[in-house]
Amino acid sequence: MKPIFIFSSLVILFSSCSKPESASNASSSGQATSKPYPLDSCLVSGEELGSMGDPVVITHEGQDIKFCCDSCIPKFEKDPAKYLSKLGE
Repeated sequence: MKPIFIFSSLVILFSSCSKPESASNASSSGQATSKPYPLDSCLVSGEELGSMGDPVVITHEGQDIKFCCDSCIPKFEKDPAKYLSKLGE
């Protein structure tokens, strides 16, 4: 019984430590907010966001960028200017 209690306590402790900050906390702590992503599709593949699960979001130079999956991130990072030009179209 005692090992189960210790294990459960550790699980609760570690899961509470890994919660991300909410957007309201980030802005109230003085961090700059990023520009919202204006498209409904992946910047790299063109796939509709959400068609392959939850979109993956990163912030690049103050701009939120959304991808359909993790495998699009390295392609974006290889030539960001190529893909960022699509935001202006």
